[in-house]
Amino acid sequence: MSSALIEAYLSLVKLGIGHKAEIPEVEDWEAVKHLASRQGMAAIVLDGVKYLTDSASDSSSEDSRKASDSLKRMAPGLKLKWVGENLVIYEQRYEKYKKVISKMAEFYGTRGYKMMILKGYGLSLNYPVPSHRPCGDIDIYQFGKYKEADQALGKELGIKIDDSHHHHTTFRLGGFLVENHYDFVNVHYGHGNRELEKVFKSLAEEDSNYTEAGGHKVYLPSANLHALFQIRHCMLHFASSEINLRQVLDWGLFVEKHSSEIDWKYLAGVMEKFRMTDFFNYLNAVCIEDLGFERGLFPSAWNIDKALKQRVLGDIIFPEFAEEEPAKKGVFSRVAFKYRRWQANAWKQKLCYNDSRFLSFWKSVWAHVLKPDSI
Repeated sequence: MSSALIEAYLSLVKLGIGHKAEIPEVEDWEAVKHLASRQGMAAIVLDGVKYLTDSASDSSSEDSRKASDSLKRMAPGLKLKWVGENLVIYEQRYEKYKKVISKMAEFYGTRGYKMMILKGYGLSLNYPVPSHRPCGDIDIYQFGKYKEADQALGKELGIKIDDSHHHHTTFRLGGFLVENHYDFVNVHYGHGNRELEKVFKSLAEEDSNYTEAGGHKVYLPSANLHALFQIRHCMLHFASSEINLRQVLDWGLFVEKHSSEIDWKYLAGVMEKFRMTDFFNYLNAVCIEDLGFERGLFPSAWNIDKALKQRVLGDIIFPEFAEEEPAKKGVFSRVAFKYRRWQANAWKQKLCYNDSRFLSFWKSVWAHVLKPDSI
């Protein structure tokens, strides 16, 4: 992937969220659109295109000329197609997403169950346009009452509950997959995760933070819980497979809105104990240096290797291990794929963990043995 394409992509993302950036001289709009779509950033980048369109209308500036020149290279009809896809894939789906969350909140609330939304909807509220954050699965936590809540869903609505995964059950509602978490991390991966789970459970006792969806109360994690959960979730996905720029943007926009609510000293102590500090520093560096977030919003005591930071950014935008995961059928081919990916991501695991890689691998194997459907 060319550096010019990456530079144009990052500039449009920054402009799309209202940050300052150089006006990009885009040569290949189809490539930009494809990259943005693959990373769940098509709506944000389209907001950047709107900024260029507005800038081009002001003929008195140099930025206007650059914006106009870039837009002239866009194929006729591409922007209209892009806008149409944005309406269906992002905005209309987001409205359905909110309705499902509202329905769940009403069902649980009238039966005395509290529902906390993890990631997803809560993070979308930090975006300039909430519906421009893609919505996928719905992750919830029910303050220790997941079994009773699942049973109520099954008995009253006839919904089938799947308990074949670690740390959450799953079910489908209104076209969305719901993950009902009873744990925040997979405690079968080792003692460290079991100890970290105690931290999460302690933080999750806080129930004073909430919003509404369709007139029904939806609990949100405290700033400390949401910060720690995002970092851990991103770190696990980065080390085991990949993360995309949307996940990084989730973190940056969360910090931009809630930095003053986070107990950074407390968070630093937890991250140091559970070997999350290095990844945390690189995540912050990408937010500051590549997405235009203010340095002062993030903790200042961090040290990074510039070359490694560029490798982290490159892997986020275009993963080094690009092999497609095989279909569900064929356990042997899937196990072989996971082993190749694990080996290819050794450098990321070293950044994120201090455990033996092989010990971690066998912990993962044992966790899959306990829940074979998770392979």
